[in-house]
Amino acid sequence: MRTDLEFMARALQLAERGRFTTDPNPRVGCVLVKSGRIIGEGFHERAGQAHAEINALKNASEDTNGATAYVTLEPCSHHGKTPPCCDALIAAGIKRLVVAMKDPNPLVAGLGLDRCKAAGIEIICDVLRVDAEKLNRGFIFRMTKTRPFIRSKIAMSLDGKTALANGESKWITSPQSRADVHLFRAESAAILTGIGTVLADNPSLNARVNFEIVQPIRVILDSTLQMPFDAQITKSEGRTLILTCSTNEKKQTILKQAGFEIHVLPNAMGRLNLHVVMNFLADQEINNVFVEAGATLNGALLEANLVDEWLIYMASCVLGDKGRGAFSLPELHTMADKKNLQWQDIRHIGRDLRMTLQQF
Repeated sequence: MRTDLEFMARALQLAERGRFTTDPNPRVGCVLVKSGRIIGEGFHERAGQAHAEINALKNASEDTNGATAYVTLEPCSHHGKTPPCCDALIAAGIKRLVVAMKDPNPLVAGLGLDRCKAAGIEIICDVLRVDAEKLNRGFIFRMTKTRPFIRSKIAMSLDGKTALANGESKWITSPQSRADVHLFRAESAAILTGIGTVLADNPSLNARVNFEIVQPIRVILDSTLQMPFDAQITKSEGRTLILTCSTNEKKQTILKQAGFEIHVLPNAMGRLNLHVVMNFLADQEINNVFVEAGATLNGALLEANLVDEWLIYMASCVLGDKGRGAFSLPELHTMADKKNLQWQDIRHIGRDLRMTLQQF
């Protein structure tokens, strides 16, 4: 007989289908089971559309009275853009509810389970919870830490260089690595970089993939509003935010006319405070930030301990001691001052290595 673990694993597979489209909502899957058989499946596809539970009920092949619902996240209990899912499960006659994790959203936070329990539904929690949490790390971070999950990508040579001394960096890594980066871009709610990278590379900062996605928001840290009004980034679909300390209204007007959104944030000594930046992005309902930046911003993020996952693509080439490094940091005087990272994963991508690390 199939177990709760198996049915929840299937619900998680369904939730994965929303990886590129659900932001700012979490990725959720639902499986309805009766007499040991799956009678309905669904997942949340886009914000504002039906939640996973509603889609599963709609797709049910037979009467759901007495069925078990397997949901990767606690059913919502509040009216948002859609009605409460817990009410729909109660009305459908669900008698047993198995959830992978409680909803960290303060608007729910156990209330959905309480309402189902009060209606006589048996509740089972924390089935494959770790897997569900990994799937929605950004949503959880935004709800519990008031900032997004932050991942930074660095492409470098075997000797730790990200560009030649003259700034040339195309291409250190293989086509396969660059395609891999676009997948990470595609699943992110925002791509963040500094004005230095924009001025040096004039990037598009979009996700170029061959399937449907919601293009990530571009976020540029530009303390003094150096952004060219005709930058390549203006041709990308969707929003582009410039976060700045500058109150120069003339520059702001020109950039707004070019299609940029300008947000003036509190600053320290004329520079953006990165913690304030990340709190602001959470207020914008951004769950996951993908950083593609140079040594200055990556060094500042490392110093602030703000990066939750470092993606290092290392190519089997050498650029020499005149090349540009990955991190700009104050001089370290003792080994006790070194920045320690912890290995999470290493794998081949094309002819390169992709190393995943976390900061202590």
